[in-house]
This record gives sequence, C-alpha cells and structure tokens, in this order.
Amino acid sequence: QVQLVESGGGLVQAGGSLRLSCVASERTFVSYTMGWFRHAPGKVRDFVAAISWMGTYYADSVKGRFTISSDNAKNTMYLQMTNLKPEDTAVYYCAAVSEVRVGVPPTDLHEYDYWGQGTQITVSS
Repeated sequence: QVQLVESGGGLVQAGGSLRLSCVASERTFVSYTMGWFRHAPGKVRDFVAAISWMGTYYADSVKGRFTISSDNAKNTMYLQMTNLKPEDTAVYYCAAVSEVRVGVPPTDLHEYDYWGQGTQITVSS
C-alpha cells in the first residue's frame, strides 16, 4: 500500500508560479507510474501530468507551463507550475499505479490505485 502526501499548495496571482511535492512511502520509480490530477469545483477530476521511467506526459492544457519531475532518492515527485491562470484553480492530487506502459501512460483517474489527500491551488486574476 503506497501512501502519498502532497504539499506546496496555496494562493498565487495569475502569471505566478508554484511547485507541488508528492512524497511516496516507498520507492516507485521502477515499477510505478506517478501522476498529477486536479479537481475544480463543478468539474470532474482531470489528468494533468504523469511520469515514469519511460518519460513524461502532459495534458494539452498545461503543456509548456507545467513540468513534472521526480527525485528518486527522496521518493518525491514534483509539479512545477508557471504562468498560472485562474482556470488552474483546483485541488491537486498526486496518484500512483503499479504499471508502466510504452507510449501514453494512464490518464484516466480510475486507472490509478493510490491517491494523496490533495492540496488546494487558487489562482487570482
């Protein structure tokens, strides 16, 4: 059972930057895909980005603005967010699945088995 803990949320003005962290309770680099999702009020929980040893993958809405990375020695995944927009306002969740795919990684929230508690990002205009 992998436990995930996010941190780094907060309030930021449009155009600003934030970095989220997700610490896993065990090593996940070799056999897991790690992902970030977000859940805005009145919307479904959407895929943001994913990372595995195969590489990284982004939703079109964040491509070029967000960067997903990991520090395997620290069992930590990051989401560096730049040029934030009000529409990025949401609760951000990290997630993990014990699977690594060739090509497009899992992007459906139902494919992920482990979830963090979420951290709120609010972008003011």
